[in-house]
Amino acid sequence: MQSTIQQLITQLDQILLGKHHQVKLAISCLLAEGHLLLEDLPGMGKTTLAHGLAKALGLDFQRVQFTSDLLPADILGAAIFEREKSQFRFHPGPIFTNVLLADEINRTSPKTQSALLEAMEEKQVTIEGKTRPLPSPFFVIATQNPFSQSGTFPLPESQLDRFLMRLSLGYPNSNAERQLFEGLDPRERINQLQTVLKPNQLTQLQQLAKQVTASPSLLDYLQRLISFTRQDERFGHGLSPRGALSILRAAKSWALIHDRQYCIPEDLQAVIPAVITHRLRGATIDATSEDLGKLLIDQVKVI
Repeated sequence: MQSTIQQLITQLDQILLGKHHQVKLAISCLLAEGHLLLEDLPGMGKTTLAHGLAKALGLDFQRVQFTSDLLPADILGAAIFEREKSQFRFHPGPIFTNVLLADEINRTSPKTQSALLEAMEEKQVTIEGKTRPLPSPFFVIATQNPFSQSGTFPLPESQLDRFLMRLSLGYPNSNAERQLFEGLDPRERINQLQTVLKPNQLTQLQQLAKQVTASPSLLDYLQRLISFTRQDERFGHGLSPRGALSILRAAKSWALIHDRQYCIPEDLQAVIPAVITHRLRGATIDATSEDLGKLLIDQVKVI
């Protein structure tokens, strides 16, 4: 299985040049059965990463462009009356897929954003009193533009907490950008990607990630990290138990990617920025979430 993971990383590195660390984090998020939030300026490769993951994993993929007039039924589906049969028939929406790309999720209203809450937490949707399970695996990749841009609606904390990780791709380095100028268009690169995993193999990897062990001393370190966020006055509020479990899940997947069946402190430190920055706020407006992540890692001793 380890060679398969490395093939997957190599495939995605071909379409997202110079973003090796972000690629590994995105794969870790998927292996931990989490959802991924990509926040960056338009044109940074957010959609390219989502398409590439779906193609390399051989999963069904649907993309929804979130706009101010999008309705929950446009995502979930609706029961439509068929006159010929004199009955209602449910027409499933694009959420009934393996990988859902919620493009520019913060450009739609909170009412429509909330349509994803049940799906992301329980992998099912309830429509007109009937609960319908979603395909397995089910993975949401949402992109959002910076809040400084016009026409955006901030995601509520309950929605943000459904995302295991938040990543920012950032500008490519000069070498990667030069390769973009001289090479194939990213969309053509996606078409050339090979399917590395089958859905059942992905499920096996997700189970292997759960079996990665965490020693008592590592859990002690994790608890010190969590306690620091709850006690230090520079944090507006501390991490919830779900946030703490998210760090552990992501760290186990990160360990699996690096061919280990046990977690080490460096695994926690590698995933913490992506897991906590959308969950924490500083006590002052000057403290950014990135600063808080660095502060946490620097101030809490491993031993």
